[in-house]
Formats: sequence, structure tokens, C-alpha cells
Amino acid sequence: MAALGFSGSWLIFSCGTKLVAVDTTQSREAFVFDCSSAEKKPKSRKDEDSGAAEETGSDRVLAFCTSPSGKLLALTDDSKRLVLFTCEPSWRCISTRFVVRRCTALQFSNAEDALLVADKSGDVYSFSVAEPQLEGELKMGHLSMLLAVTTSPDDRYIISADRDEKIRVSRLGSPYNIQSFCLGHRQFVSALLVPPTHPRWLLSGSGDGTIKLWDYEHGCRLQSCDITALEDAPTAGDQKVSENATVSRLSCSADGRFVAVLCERVPALQFFTFHHDGEHKLVPHSRLPLPHCPLDLTFDPEGCLWVLMDCDDVPLQVYTHRQDCWERNPDKSHLSTVMEVFREHWGALEAALRASTRLDHLQRESFDNVAAYLQKKQQRLQEQQRKRAGPRHANATKKTKMVEEPSS
Repeated sequence: MAALGFSGSWLIFSCGTKLVAVDTTQSREAFVFDCSSAEKKPKSRKDEDSGAAEETGSDRVLAFCTSPSGKLLALTDDSKRLVLFTCEPSWRCISTRFVVRRCTALQFSNAEDALLVADKSGDVYSFSVAEPQLEGELKMGHLSMLLAVTTSPDDRYIISADRDEKIRVSRLGSPYNIQSFCLGHRQFVSALLVPPTHPRWLLSGSGDGTIKLWDYEHGCRLQSCDITALEDAPTAGDQKVSENATVSRLSCSADGRFVAVLCERVPALQFFTFHHDGEHKLVPHSRLPLPHCPLDLTFDPEGCLWVLMDCDDVPLQVYTHRQDCWERNPDKSHLSTVMEVFREHWGALEAALRASTRLDHLQRESFDNVAAYLQKKQQRLQEQQRKRAGPRHANATKKTKMVEEPSS
């Protein structure tokens, strides 16, 4: 799955088996890491004794994340690698470890001493950063696939979201102690975000087309916003959000002023701002129509928005907030250098996009089995009434015949 991110001044994007980093502020050589040529998992003694074939993957990058300081980066791939890098002063691979199952999300702790790894079976492991050769420690587990994981700014809580619409808030030091649940979504929870300026609030995005604002420590929902119901004045090229929009990305600017919301296959972005006072703490700010459907987005440290779009000509565009609206910024410094590196890998990225799986398969089908139950119940009652009426009808006919017979 395509992804964008920033690690300091480095723009990071993944394309197939490669992770590419290019500096957006100065002329430095781009960094490219290819998982297909990375360290292979050693075969275990059990497999050697049994003669079992080694399980192999496609080496495709599944997810990556950067540390809060921008000095560390971690990635995981389809071959179950977990690779840790340092970004400054230069790129260097610190360690390559292996996970039990394929991962769905990664998150550094804010102290940058641990890397949290969520996998498809619902488990969360913690890997040490200070001791990069240690194996992961199982911290907690859900009963279904995990799709997102984050931590509170003080590293007191770990917040995890799964396919079964649940958001769980657990104590990071003792995850078996559940602080609260944030319940209310009607489909899988695909994105989590703790705004940097509001450390007690949590934003969640879902396949039900809504984003919700929570007081996560108390499991209290503060607000819910239906993306499909937001309709600005018609603008050129603008399109209405589909009724089945899936929120796939939530991204916040470094100053915490804006939150950008990306929905799958919707050629527009919705922006929100935060208010401390009043009933509506999450306020719609503006809507940015796009020439093509966005695939991913991220804010840079300066507050500019980088958007990856499904387009061969100009797949990467930068937007700047000016005079209360978002405008395209083609004059961004070093943008031409970034685009040159980006185009070199666009073929692999395009192929990865075609092979990637969207979130549609996570949608749970809704059906009404009550109506079918009531219909079958009515049929059973009618059948029972016919069976009871049968003997009574036969007895009544017999009595009638006896009365009608003439006496001798």
C-alpha cells in the first residue's frame, strides 16, 4: 500500500519492495532501501528437522512510521521483517528483526525507547529501540485484526483499534489493565490520531464514513461528524462524497491547527480545526477539491500539505494554506528535485498501487434477520393452527351426519 510521511526534512514514500527518502530542504543524495535484498530470516531448527519449506513473502513494504524527533524510522514488509533505521546525521540500518505475523501498523513511543507493532491476528508487540537485537515482547491482544495503534503523549496509554469497531485504551506499563473503551463506530476503525495541541483528545476515522472525537481516558465521545453529510457550496471540479465513504487517513499539521481527512476514491480533502470552548470542538474548516483521487497525504514540518494522487502526469502535489484557503504551491523549494526522484520510482509505485488491497474488504455486510425470523414464525403458527383445526373439523362433520340420520 502506498504511503507518504516525513522524518525531519526527509519525505518518505514506499513503493513495492522499496522505501525511498528524499530531502525537501537541501541537496542530499536520496536514500533507497530495497527489502528484496535485505537480510533473510534464518531457518529454524524445527523446520530443518521436519524438512518443511521456508515460508516466503513478496518483500512488499506493508507499513512504516517515524519517531517524534524525526531521527528514527521503522518499516515492516510482507516477509515479516521489522527494520529499524536512524535518519540523522545519515541513513543507517540499525537492526533487522522478524515478527511472528504480518504487521498492519507501527508506532514509536514518545520517549522513543520502544516500537509498538500491531499485527493481523490482533496482537501488539513491543520491540526495544535501545537494545535493537532483542525480540519483541507480547503486550496485549484483540479478538480481531488490528488496523491502527497509537500512544498518549505522556506514554501512559496505548490506544488500539480493530476491525470489530472497537477502540481500546490500555495502560502501556500494564496493558492487561484496560482504562476504557471508545465505542460507537458501526464499521472497522481505520485511523487514530491524538492532536499534538490536545493531548487528552482522540480522533478516529472509520469505514462508516464518520470521524469521532473522544475523551479517550474516560471513553467519552465528545463529537461525531459524518463526512458524507458535509456539503460545501459547489465549486469547479467538486464532487459529492459518496454515501459509503471510507475514512482511510487522518493527518494533523505540526502546529495542531489543521486536520486533513482523506476518504477512499473521493477526489477531495476535508479540513477541520479545533475549538476549546463550545459544544462543537471539532469544526469543519474547508474542503479542497482535487483533480484526481488522493492515495495518501502528509504534512511537512512547515505546515505544507503533500498529496499523492492517482495520476501519471503529476502524481505528487504540494498545497499551502493562504488567506483561509488551500492553494497549490508549485514553487516549493527543492520540489523539482523531489519530483525527479519520485518519477524514477513511479513505475514501481504504480504497480504496487494496482496490487495493493483497499479497505473495502473489511466492510461488514449488514442484514436484517428479524424480518425473516418473524416470517418463519408466522408460517409455523399458521401450520400449527391448520393441524389443530383438522381433527376438530373431522369431529364436527361426523356429528352433523349423526344428527341428519332419520330415526328407525
